[in-house]
Amino acid sequence: MAEAQLLVSEDEFTCSVCLDTLTDPVSISCGHSFCLKCLTDYWDQSQVCRCPQCREMFTVRPALRRNTLLNEVIKKLKKTAVSPSPPPLSQNYAGLEDVECDACTGKKFKAVKSCLTCMASFCQTHLQPHYEGDALKHHKLTDPDGNLKEKLCAKHQKSLEIFCKTDETYICMMCVVTGHKNHEMVELETQREEKEKLLRVTLSDIRRRLEQREKKLRETRRVMEQKKISVEGEVEENEKSFTDLMHCIEEAQKKLVEKIREQEKREIEKAEGVMEQLEKEIEELKKIYAELEELSEIKDNVHFQQTQTFPSCRVLPADGDSLSFTVIANVSSEDLRKELSCVKKILEKITQWDIMTLTSGREAPVLTLQPPEPRRRDEFLQYFCPLTLDINTAHKDLHLSEGNKKVTCERTQPEYPDHPDRFDYWEQVLCREALTGTRSYWEVECTGDWVLIGVAYKGLSRKGKDLECSFGSNNKSWSLLCADSQYAVRHNDEETEISAPYSPRIGVYLDWPAGSLSFYSVSHTMTLLHRFNTSFTEPLYPGFGFWLDCKSSAKICHLTPCDH
Repeated sequence: MAEAQLLVSEDEFTCSVCLDTLTDPVSISCGHSFCLKCLTDYWDQSQVCRCPQCREMFTVRPALRRNTLLNEVIKKLKKTAVSPSPPPLSQNYAGLEDVECDACTGKKFKAVKSCLTCMASFCQTHLQPHYEGDALKHHKLTDPDGNLKEKLCAKHQKSLEIFCKTDETYICMMCVVTGHKNHEMVELETQREEKEKLLRVTLSDIRRRLEQREKKLRETRRVMEQKKISVEGEVEENEKSFTDLMHCIEEAQKKLVEKIREQEKREIEKAEGVMEQLEKEIEELKKIYAELEELSEIKDNVHFQQTQTFPSCRVLPADGDSLSFTVIANVSSEDLRKELSCVKKILEKITQWDIMTLTSGREAPVLTLQPPEPRRRDEFLQYFCPLTLDINTAHKDLHLSEGNKKVTCERTQPEYPDHPDRFDYWEQVLCREALTGTRSYWEVECTGDWVLIGVAYKGLSRKGKDLECSFGSNNKSWSLLCADSQYAVRHNDEETEISAPYSPRIGVYLDWPAGSLSFYSVSHTMTLLHRFNTSFTEPLYPGFGFWLDCKSSAKICHLTPCDH
């Protein structure tokens, strides 16, 4: 039996994971054996349960139990074996990317393990003392590492085992007693656990951001696909409309030409009849003329008297009886040209319109045509919207009058009841009308030294001194400040001064779909003071603000038909 044991090599009982002799061997149903710890770690780090050697996959993770018989065989083999039989040398020499054995002389073999205690790497042969000698069994082995020098303390040439939190550096045990007294220190494993916690948090945050961006990407792709479909549908509809229009124009032109040709034919036929009749009458008149001329040449009075009754029996054609010819046109060429000119102007105006894309919730984007930006006051007034001040939002120092069209800042406090929408610190008031989804224009007449004209979302705060309540001092409102005959615009607590001629009348133009809010100085011309370009997400409410020490007022102008 002893002789049979000598015929068996220890290499025949090698774990294919760690490439070392089996330790606490376990066998699985496919017939392969591994170290208990190696196989457990391998499965813990994998998402699927496979045999590391034959790749057979298990739907349920097998329960691992130590193979007692195999374990006893390996123990007896280690006692009887003098030294392990090395594999063929051609398979063990270190290549360019392999870690070399530090114990080999001459041509070095490939290291299979690195010892963090010895700070050296060993091939299979020179690693054996770490398994057989009691002094080396407790050394910490790891996968081959070619950068062991980086794990040595540069000062003491000892292994780095401690992390100094005070100096944020890795140190050896000699450093602990020589240069880091009273410092906060932890073992490398503890520091690794802390870093792994931070790493997991970072990975979780990155994964969350990644999921958000992937979701945003999917949503953007979906919107783009919907937009492509919408655009194709819109192009098809417009092509059909213009094709129908061109067909209609061609048919109108064809029918008009046909009617003109028919009228021409009728008038030509009528004229030809008149000309034929005229030619007959001319021939008859010439004949009568010749006869009468011949009669006039008779010298004999008796004969003249006897023949003069002959021509008198003839009836001459009446003047103008056959000349009743007039050309009557059903269509005036001048009127036609005017109508066609109007159609041309309409088409030219359509080509100047802007194309807006509107998206509501998860619905497909809708393309709409928008008229060009107004320039003259009469063009702005096409979008005029009547506004009324909301008394439930007015600060107690603001007085509303003229049917809630005018607001004045004064110290005579009216008896306003408490209301959740009322501004309790800032002298401000909002209008009742919510503006959204279209174009709107209104004008304000300002008096005094300090008036704030603006728009805000309904969610603008109303209570307290916080800037979240003040027009233009947050991301929920936009405003124009008229102070001391000068202008300034505000949004998100950023103020920009404007140099422009002062006018007490201000025009406000809101293009909600285009995300445009413009303030104009209104006099004999429209002077643009400032334009905010953004993307509105909620309905906007016009409003006004004041400074109590400045007696000021603002009046919403009532525009009559003559203004248009």
